[in-house]
Amino acid sequence: MCKIMMGFFIFDIQTNNKFMAQFISVFDMLKIGVGPSSSHTLGPWRAAQQWIQQLKSSNIFHLVDNIKVDLYGSLSLTGKGHATDLAILLGLSGTDPEFIPIDEIQNIITQINNKQQLHFNFEKMIDFSIKDVVFNREFLPFHANGLTFRGLSSKRKEISAETYYSIGGGFIIQEDIEKDEDIEITKQNFPFPINRAIELEVYCEHQNKSISEIVFENELVLKPANEIDLELLRIWETMLESMYIGCHTEGILPGGLNVKRRAYATHQKLIKEAVYTNPQEWIVAIRNTEVKFREILKWVSCCALAVNEVNAALGRVVTAPTNGSAGVIPAVLMYYLVIENHEANFEHIKKFLLVAGEIGSIFKKNATISAAMGGCQAEIGVSSAMAAAALTELLGGTPSQCLVAAEIAMEHHLGLTCDPIGGLVQVPCIERNAMGAIKAINAAELALETNPKESKVPLDKVIDTMWETAKDMNRNYKETSEGGLAITVGLADC
Repeated sequence: MCKIMMGFFIFDIQTNNKFMAQFISVFDMLKIGVGPSSSHTLGPWRAAQQWIQQLKSSNIFHLVDNIKVDLYGSLSLTGKGHATDLAILLGLSGTDPEFIPIDEIQNIITQINNKQQLHFNFEKMIDFSIKDVVFNREFLPFHANGLTFRGLSSKRKEISAETYYSIGGGFIIQEDIEKDEDIEITKQNFPFPINRAIELEVYCEHQNKSISEIVFENELVLKPANEIDLELLRIWETMLESMYIGCHTEGILPGGLNVKRRAYATHQKLIKEAVYTNPQEWIVAIRNTEVKFREILKWVSCCALAVNEVNAALGRVVTAPTNGSAGVIPAVLMYYLVIENHEANFEHIKKFLLVAGEIGSIFKKNATISAAMGGCQAEIGVSSAMAAAALTELLGGTPSQCLVAAEIAMEHHLGLTCDPIGGLVQVPCIERNAMGAIKAINAAELALETNPKESKVPLDKVIDTMWETAKDMNRNYKETSEGGLAITVGLADC
């Protein structure tokens, strides 16, 4: 059993490696960070930051003169393609993925490589080489994504060794560690404690409230209303910015596959001669374009591709619930804003994000959002379910219909493998975001025409099925680049 404090929440890890959490905030499910991967980039970055905090709390930070980092399992097998080693360098340097200027990333990495030195937490210079990050192919028993930080003294004596696990969506944990036991948040603190979808449905029915209203009241335990609104707005603005940047940037994605950015060319054809100077004016311009069925499909796909092209280029996106699936939710929300409701405002965006975040948390509590544990069904499948439920509420669906929409979206992603070519979040990952977004819209429309009482598959059952599928799935298809397209289509073919 592992118990650890993350943010405001107490998480419990069962011995079968299934992640269970009593409380997960919307802001834990929708986190701002740098691509290309939440589990392989953002997680290790956060682990480096947490290790530094532990060194300081133990008063041994000043004793560390050399660092070694070992990567295990999926972190090792696809770490190069996911820039895991670079993320660790950035974390050890003291930068934060949420706020670091993107154009500073390469400068920091170049300086470390050129000088063979690391400005440890911006406090002390130590000898360090990228080769000090070691890729070990073996898997640790606790979780597929393991990494160990070792701090050495000037006499090469090990003074600290801490192992972390990146469990998807930027969440990190440690095995057999208990922290902050004096901080206790229990179910009684929240008006509507939610673990399963059926509990959420019952609350909505008994309180005569929408899903977003129930979720908002829970969030009020942690933050005042104005702070919740500001954070949700910042999340949306980051999503919008990633779509905007992706649609206005051409060229080849880094990593060696020579994947050409496609959002730019598609956007040029769709936007035509429209004039705008910022993302807000861009939304108005899109509203004035053609809205035939094919154009709608292209716009949704374009926005999804744009986000994940930014993500693949170490840009800033919002984990939703992961970096690899970051394009689905922004694309579907954009669809609502520019196609379905031209009068939509922040209140609609707020409802959408609250619903999406809660649906994602239920998947995380009862299954996984880590492709290294569950394949791509845990990323694109979950993001599609999140978006489907959120869109359904905005389109006037009942809470029960929202859950039906989430179920439909996931049901048709069950078994989806994670097989990135070259360990890069590019092929087939970027296209899968476009497909996940389209499926979410389709699922919402199907749910709106469904009587939930006649639905044969409850959301909780499909989540359970997803977890059983994840456990049965061959390891080669869980973000190892040792199966599927990663093998049948080699780097030489690209």
